[in-house]
Amino acid sequence: MPTNVDWIEELATSGLAGRALRQAAMEKLDELPGYDWSGIYLLKGDHLHLDAYVGAETDHTVIPVGVGVCGTAVAERANQVIDDVRELSNYLSCSVHTRSEIVVLIEREGEILGQIDIDGHEVGRFTAEDEAMLTRLAQLLAARWTEAS
Repeated sequence: MPTNVDWIEELATSGLAGRALRQAAMEKLDELPGYDWSGIYLLKGDHLHLDAYVGAETDHTVIPVGVGVCGTAVAERANQVIDDVRELSNYLSCSVHTRSEIVVLIEREGEILGQIDIDGHEVGRFTAEDEAMLTRLAQLLAARWTEAS
């Protein structure tokens, strides 16, 4: 569980923006125990498109809104914390090792820009503390959001 989030402040003072900031953030998340795949999906119309990520390649580079944990987060306009993905009927499996997932929306002025998606290999890996930390990160990403860079 993340206890030291000084790295978010370091990112905030780095001057990075857009995709460079998103990639740097995913690299930082990858250093956390149990954060076995870290990625950002951009919302374009009614589909999520994989952007910056760290971890194994995935076939799920474009996800329709409403499908899987990522698509459900957008459809419901709510973060998702899933203790055991094997209990979901609409789960999109990216890895046979994934057991838990957390998705936190990136929003600015009521508009969903994208989301942070984290997979863990342990059942019940993600907590309210993880969600709070990722929400703080999402706020930074939203403030410096550009798709072109």
